[in-house]
Amino acid sequence: MYTFDYQRPASREAALAAAQGDARFLAGGQSLVQAMRLRLSATERMVDLGGIADLAGITVDAQQVTIGAMTTHAAVAASGDVRRAIPALAELAGNIGDPSVRNMGTLGGSIANSDPAACYPSALLALDATVHTNKRQIAAASFFTGLYETALDAGELVVSVSFPIPKRAAYMKYRQPASHFALVGVFVSEGAGGVRVAVTGAGPFVFRAKELEAALGKQFTPDALNGITIAADNLNTDMHGTAAYRAAMVTVMAQRAVAKAIA
Repeated sequence: MYTFDYQRPASREAALAAAQGDARFLAGGQSLVQAMRLRLSATERMVDLGGIADLAGITVDAQQVTIGAMTTHAAVAASGDVRRAIPALAELAGNIGDPSVRNMGTLGGSIANSDPAACYPSALLALDATVHTNKRQIAAASFFTGLYETALDAGELVVSVSFPIPKRAAYMKYRQPASHFALVGVFVSEGAGGVRVAVTGAGPFVFRAKELEAALGKQFTPDALNGITIAADNLNTDMHGTAAYRAAMVTVMAQRAVAKAIA
């Protein structure tokens, strides 16, 4: 790990003031710290957000669930309000990594990292969430832009994420046994805007499976997806599975998610 200046401000204003030049925000640190230890990432200044109390918390109303950026995965999973409003979101959070990751990792850190196999991005895209920053509101459809890339500007701070409450939703993932990241994860939802199917783990970053959405829009059952496959072009191939394998697993995971959503 390279030498860096460490700061732990107590307010958003102080954090933003510290995030000048080559500075990085530290949320849960479950990805960034490991990358820095391996010297795959470096920064001159680390701005730890852990001391800013108002960046964490969960509020629920009749229309949406809003989760603070520094809310841990464990807190989302344990929230009775989230389990009642969007059970699929609570279950997703409860199956991220292992207990140590869930108790340290945060929603804001996960989405800002935009790992291609992270679970939360699929929830944002499938639920048509909105990311609130210190500067603006960003629709989930515009937030994830590439491999480890987002629409965030340098020094822009994620404050919270708002998830509209769907009629029904479910998330299923085929996980890598060691890391518990998604080899293929599919989040399916049906809400005011229709059916949305978001896929993580299969491509360079999260994406919507429009072919599956069209079929489920006509009939929201697992059988509606029989015989439908997505193109393997541009999907990931690695030691865990080929692009063709991942393409096939997208449909399988989507069928399982639909079955869960209607159970």
